Amino acid sequence: MNDNPWLLLVMIAAGLVFAWLWLRDFRDRNRGRHAHPLPGATSSPAGVILVGAVVGIGLVAAETACESWLGITGAQSMMTPLFAIWTLVAAVIEEIIFRGYLVIGKRGPAVLCLGIVLFSAVFAAIHPFLWSWDEAGFQWTPGLKGWFSTAFAFAGSIAFYSLRFNRWNPALSLLPCFAAHLAKNAGVIAVKASQGFLSGLWF
Repeated sequence: MNDNPWLLLVMIAAGLVFAWLWLRDFRDRNRGRHAHPLPGATSSPAGVILVGAVVGIGLVAAETACESWLGITGAQSMMTPLFAIWTLVAAVIEEIIFRGYLVIGKRGPAVLCLGIVLFSAVFAAIHPFLWSWDEAGFQWTPGLKGWFSTAFAFAGSIAFYSLRFNRWNPALSLLPCFAAHLAKNAGVIAVKASQGFLSGLWF
């Protein structure tokens, strides 16, 4: 997908429409005009949103430091600017889907936590760190870098869920999750650019 500009453009456009629908519901719900908004379309204290951004940056810093310590910095993939734009849009979509819809609520904290672990495992698994799918078909690509990145994706998902389901976010808003995920993905783009892994436009 990284080298297919038309697919990326379609996905970016679809993602922006989805994000706009969430924003519309957020505005309508705050005005008391929407009975069935998308999940998490509620307000959050500014401090919690700021904490989310700090969490996202912290995740990138920790991941980058550990990659350097393990000597696997050079094993990361190249990224194009067009794909970088998609990762920012995808951050919002993934939060709406995972931290919004994929939640087992109203069955007690134990079931909620179990669901968070389960869906975080799914979240990590769908990212192509341990597998690839190209012209040659589906292939497993296990390795130290793949397991490392998958583990950090899992940890990031746990952190994002925690930002939504904590007592400082009483309305269960997705805004702190958006802040964290966007900060993390923007940080990844910045790190890749500084290390020479961001090049071209879409190829």
